[in-house]
Amino acid sequence: MSGFDDREKAQENKSAHEAELLFKATARRNRMLGEWVAEEFLGLSGDARAEFAKEVVASDFDRPGDDDVVEFVQGKVK
Repeated sequence: MSGFDDREKAQENKSAHEAELLFKATARRNRMLGEWVAEEFLGLSGDARAEFAKEVVASDFDRPGDDDVVEFVQGKVK
């Protein structure tokens, strides 16, 4: 049974690692989107640009998927 338990634990670790990588990649994408929108469309720079990027990243926690980020950015650009 030990071999089965080892494989199960390894799969759990792999799944956790993949979920963490996906979370980090998505947060980085959202931060970069926020920085680009802040600079190109809102004319922000420095601390204001970084703060807007943080708000974009935080907006992704509202609901699953990317729609919440898109709606947040669209609402700020109009």
